Amino acid sequence: MILWQLFISYLKIGFFGFGGGYAMLSLIQNEVVVQHQWMTNAQFADIVAVSQITPGPIAINSATYVGYSVGIQTGHLWCGILGSVIATFAVCLPSLTLMILVARFFMRLKHNRLVEGAMRGMRPAVIGMIAAAALLLIFPHSDAPGDQNFIDAWSWVLFGGVFAGSWRKVNPILLIVLSAAAGILIYYVFGL
Repeated sequence: MILWQLFISYLKIGFFGFGGGYAMLSLIQNEVVVQHQWMTNAQFADIVAVSQITPGPIAINSATYVGYSVGIQTGHLWCGILGSVIATFAVCLPSLTLMILVARFFMRLKHNRLVEGAMRGMRPAVIGMIAAAALLLIFPHSDAPGDQNFIDAWSWVLFGGVFAGSWRKVNPILLIVLSAAAGILIYYVFGL
């Protein structure tokens, strides 16, 4: 039953998550953390972080990880693997189906003024969804102590440093390595 719920949840995310992985984050968080409570908000933030350093789209990486986590909750390794496959397949199925259906007609319509206008109109909506996902990660729904992403002033300093580095177009791999090193120094070596 839980694998069926996983399939339906990621099928919904695949159908209604337009604009890429960042735009899907709020939908994924709603399904995984709020609706089904398969994991905490802090675990969800970890998924986002891990999916940033692994190759591939965020939605697919998170579907694979969440599918495995949900499947493994049954107590069997094979259910974890099956959960990964089901969630990944479900999140990819809508876009694959739509692309096959639409590809034939798009080449004829791509220079149509109405189609170009619709594409321009979707850009602000996608930007708004990305901003909403960022706000949900910064300010979670829960006030439980273990469910906070920014646990102290140091986490805000690290966030500010990474944000400033991103703004100045510092290499993302360097930002990941430096922020990981800073986090290890702050929280494990110095115990601040």
